[in-house]
Amino acid sequence: MKLPPLDYIRPATLSEAIAALAAHDGEAKAIAGGQSLMPMLAFRLAAPKLLVDIGRLPDLDRVDISEDGVSLGALVTWRMIERDARLAQAHPLLVAAIAHVAHYQVRNRGTVGGSLAHADPAAEMPGIAVTCEAMLTIAGANGTRIVPAATFFCGGLETVLTPDELIVSLRLPPWRRGRPWGFAEFARRRGDFAMAGVAAYYDLGAGGEICDAHVGVIGVADRPVRLKGVENVLNGRLPSIELIRQAADAARGTVDPEDDIHAESAYRRELVGVLLERVLATAGDIDMPEAA
Repeated sequence: MKLPPLDYIRPATLSEAIAALAAHDGEAKAIAGGQSLMPMLAFRLAAPKLLVDIGRLPDLDRVDISEDGVSLGALVTWRMIERDARLAQAHPLLVAAIAHVAHYQVRNRGTVGGSLAHADPAAEMPGIAVTCEAMLTIAGANGTRIVPAATFFCGGLETVLTPDELIVSLRLPPWRRGRPWGFAEFARRRGDFAMAGVAAYYDLGAGGEICDAHVGVIGVADRPVRLKGVENVLNGRLPSIELIRQAADAARGTVDPEDDIHAESAYRRELVGVLLERVLATAGDIDMPEAA
């Protein structure tokens, strides 16, 4: 289908972009890579009067690594993350998750800010942001604010962004060297949105016990979510096959996905348990026995 009639501008600065959005009172949309918005325009799921192209705004395509963590500008693409060798140590969980994003062509154009703003509940970047307690810097007509990823997503394709606001950057907390972690997702075809996905990491105490466990899931709710009950099962205990099975059972009992055209709720619930077993086995370097 053809795009709906609309106007187009390419502002040179962030302030110009925000002013354009504010002037159109919700009738303007920002576009960067366009990997989510363009299909929505083509299918008339969105029909703004103005497209504000932020793709060439300065300083929003930076990947900065410091003692404060990893900062990703809103215009950082998935391909830039893949190519940045520093991230393999600075945040291996991020790199592993991004490898599952769509296809090569999409990873060349899709952006961190675009994925976060689109807020698809099955997308990898929102899941990593919530699991890792990321902070988002947002700029708008009323100034700049910092929002935790946990409160940024309001539901499927819904966020706390107001019509005049843009995501500027995302900051992931520092990653401890040697931290156990894992990521797994399942899709009907490689590159499709995940039917379910699991990210997890934890630290180890002096006695080898798990502490500060983080477990997040995508594709099974209207937004990415942390499984705090599962984290409580893990914390304070030594990694083992039995613990992994208990955590997986807890995950199955926690998530409550809806039936849809792709899978029934029971299937997705079981899938979360299987994926969590794989993730925790990978993180703890544990060989799980094959199911009978």
